[in-house]
Amino acid sequence: MVHDLTGRRVLLFDSTLTKVEVVADTTGAAANAYTPRLGGLIAYRGDSTLFVDPTALTMSVLDPNGAFIRNIAVPRAREARNLIGGPFGTPGFDAQGRLVFRATGAATGAQSKSDGAASVSAVPDSAPIVRFDFVRRVLDTVTFVRIPKVQMLIGSDPKGRSTFTTIIDPMPVVDDWGILADGTIAVVRGRLYRVEMYDSTKMMSSGPNLAFDWERMTDESKGRFVDSMRVVMIERTRGQGSPAGGMPDGMEFVSPSELPDYRPAFQLGAARGDRDGNLWVRTTKVVDGGSVYDVINRAGDLVDRVAVPAGRIVAGFGPRGVVYMGVVDGATTRVERAQAH
Repeated sequence: MVHDLTGRRVLLFDSTLTKVEVVADTTGAAANAYTPRLGGLIAYRGDSTLFVDPTALTMSVLDPNGAFIRNIAVPRAREARNLIGGPFGTPGFDAQGRLVFRATGAATGAQSKSDGAASVSAVPDSAPIVRFDFVRRVLDTVTFVRIPKVQMLIGSDPKGRSTFTTIIDPMPVVDDWGILADGTIAVVRGRLYRVEMYDSTKMMSSGPNLAFDWERMTDESKGRFVDSMRVVMIERTRGQGSPAGGMPDGMEFVSPSELPDYRPAFQLGAARGDRDGNLWVRTTKVVDGGSVYDVINRAGDLVDRVAVPAGRIVAGFGPRGVVYMGVVDGATTRVERAQAH
């Protein structure tokens, strides 16, 4: 089962990846249509799948043939988008059948600044990893993870009108998480680069600090990185009302001096459990234009490093080392299958 983000469709492939059926799309051409907003897929019981529609606030149960069986309400409406994956992590189920996902932390209040403006943390710098029991409709917190801190400056222009500027850290040191095949929750800590394992009782075990080729960030390299990210942001928003040659209105990066002294080992959405009980972490290491994944076992030990070809990202797993990769090819996206060695 594949959610085609480019085509806004849910597709069902056979085991050879040659026969494909459209399960749902946004045009209404298929028997089941959903809203244009991005959705997400979550592996469910047996070979069934949950399709998350954040607009409808539902999770549709799809059987192995792609047929819609019933709808389930999302645990909390305000966190429906957290269930689609990506930077929020890949939701899944623990050994007791509870849905595990990253919830939303509480925002902090405003802080006065000496120039009269107010600095407001629009997004907290930590968020809880939670488990939701569908039978009892109870949600409990497993642990907290560090997420990017975003600040908003509120001021006024010469005409007295309010101004809002969002300050973004382009190189945050964050934590990430994933779910192993047995339902264990694995949390990767960004500062020390080690993995904590949480079982169904929230009992935690921690692996060793993992070896990594840390890249030292000098003042000069920090400045170049921020400049390069500014160019990327300008290019992405060109023609959308941004100042000529400048950042989008109301957006800026932190000072280069606020970046970490070492490039983080990974970014958000980097961790994913495979079918064989390991955790794969997409590191910031690049070889020949392709990403390098660290493969970490249940004890938190590094057991392998896998380089994927350029332009590809690991999108899922099959048993016994099968890896599925997403490849963006012009205006289309395709799925490839490979065997990890």
